[in-house]
Amino acid sequence: MLINDKIRERIELLPHNPGVYQFFNADEKIIYVGKAKDLKKRVSSYFTNKAVANRKLQVMVSKIADIRHIVVPSESDALLLENNLIKKLQPRYNVLLKDDKTYPWICIKNEAFPRVFSTRKVIKDGSKYFGPYTSQTMARILLDLIRQLYPLRACNLQLYKANIDKHKFKVCLEYHIGNCKGPCEALQTEEDYNESIAMVSSILRGENNDVLQLLRYKMREAAEKMEFEEAQRFKDKLDKLENYRTKSIIVSPHIHNVDVFSILVVNNSAYANFLRVIRGAVVHAQNIEMKLGIEDSQEELLSMVIVEIFNRIGNLSPEIIVPFLPDQKMPGLIYTVPKRGDKLKLLELSERNAKIYRMEKLKQIEKTNPDKHAEHVLALLKQDLNLDEMPYYIECFDNSNIQGTNPVASCVVFKNARPSKNDYRHFNIKTVEGPNDFASMEEIVYRRYSRLINEDKPLPQLIVIDGGKGQLHAAVNSLKKLGMYGKIPVIGLAKRLEEIYFPESGIPLLLDKTSESLRLIMHLRDEAHRFGITFHRNKRSSSFLKSRLESIAGVGEKSVLKLLAHFKSISKIKEASLEELTSVVGARVAENVRQYFYSKNEQN
Repeated sequence: MLINDKIRERIELLPHNPGVYQFFNADEKIIYVGKAKDLKKRVSSYFTNKAVANRKLQVMVSKIADIRHIVVPSESDALLLENNLIKKLQPRYNVLLKDDKTYPWICIKNEAFPRVFSTRKVIKDGSKYFGPYTSQTMARILLDLIRQLYPLRACNLQLYKANIDKHKFKVCLEYHIGNCKGPCEALQTEEDYNESIAMVSSILRGENNDVLQLLRYKMREAAEKMEFEEAQRFKDKLDKLENYRTKSIIVSPHIHNVDVFSILVVNNSAYANFLRVIRGAVVHAQNIEMKLGIEDSQEELLSMVIVEIFNRIGNLSPEIIVPFLPDQKMPGLIYTVPKRGDKLKLLELSERNAKIYRMEKLKQIEKTNPDKHAEHVLALLKQDLNLDEMPYYIECFDNSNIQGTNPVASCVVFKNARPSKNDYRHFNIKTVEGPNDFASMEEIVYRRYSRLINEDKPLPQLIVIDGGKGQLHAAVNSLKKLGMYGKIPVIGLAKRLEEIYFPESGIPLLLDKTSESLRLIMHLRDEAHRFGITFHRNKRSSSFLKSRLESIAGVGEKSVLKLLAHFKSISKIKEASLEELTSVVGARVAENVRQYFYSKNEQN
């Protein structure tokens, strides 16, 4: 089906991550909210021929004018977020949930000998709530695990100390089958019971290390006492607990009404993300890109983002979660910089969305405006290497030899951050005997730039040497001989740790492995290596052919060149008839060649 350029671009930039997508019409009204395990695959499916066959779906797709998305950590989180967005936004093409059904939580009741049970209602009575969970089945599985690990009461009795002391209760069947330790008859102390509740809370928070450590200790203790059946029971509990992997970080019942802001500053740009959390669930997300001023600090940028969001949506929540305190605080708001817990997880989610938003913007620029992307990368390289001017023209050198044979070198040229292959050059090493990379580098750098100077051709704005301090020093020697040293920046790139060396410093520069400037330098190095290796292989192959043909009696260098030029390979020379050989090198040489390969075949 036909897709307009804007929608196609949106789809191409979608990540292969779980999340929620939103479709907007031409009036910028949201018409559909959906969830996806893989955002790119799911959204793309709406624009296939199979989707067009569905008439109702076709009507909705025809009205899509824009696509937006929110990235989340897991498919379960996408389900929860979709539920909250549909309830809040009520898009036209969604099946709206008109009942008051909510997802299940697990409650640790605020009472003596607390009960642990599943509920769909969160009551502010001091009880602890964990979840919500994507299905009642998941909550039930977790409750079953807890009951297998820790015998807890399931009754509704009021187990206050006064009632227990008056012997108002009798143990039930749950006690007799081992599912309860009988706190109703004081057969279990409240202290012992609360220790179990503390472990249950750790499991529900996803903090399982203490519980696992205790179970391992009890398993080893039982094994040492040769109580192998008991040890096996602890091992089974360990296995079940280690296999448990569900814990939503999108929502928390303890976070009722907050806004979350994060900001990512990279060079001259800043990318901010805003999340609104109401009653423990994310209900809105927004991204902002900004170009930096001369002296804007992160704190100032964060203040600007908070004010901008306030102007856009008209209000802010009473609590603001931020990575650091802004330069200016708005009155009436509480600012929180979380160090742990659910609030920190919400902040990390916001930061993740800001990073993904930045990558999408860069991909969009690279695709729609490659020159602008090249300008961005070169500006970053100029800043990272502290260059005086933009390195629009870069050259990179590499040596290639195997055990000293056929030493060659290569020079590759990048212009505007892209390979300029017509300007690539190969070099045969002429003045160096044996495998001496330093001397070879000194020779080719001197030859390259002495020629450019003599021919009055443009010189590069950056020279990259494949190698560490030794190769860099060799290149610098040549630049000094030519009077070029100090006029053109030169660096060395050591492959082991991708260290960047400068001539006057013994301390290498280590750039972030994800840095676009480092990726450009590595691309230069890899291209020089590839180009040099290709030339070296061709030269070794040619040398082998020549040496083999020259070993034939009566065959000189001129005859070898004629044979290789005409037949291209040894195999074709071997297969050629005497008449074909004679037409190329004459009857006498042809007879010698024919006899040589005939005798070789006879020996084989």
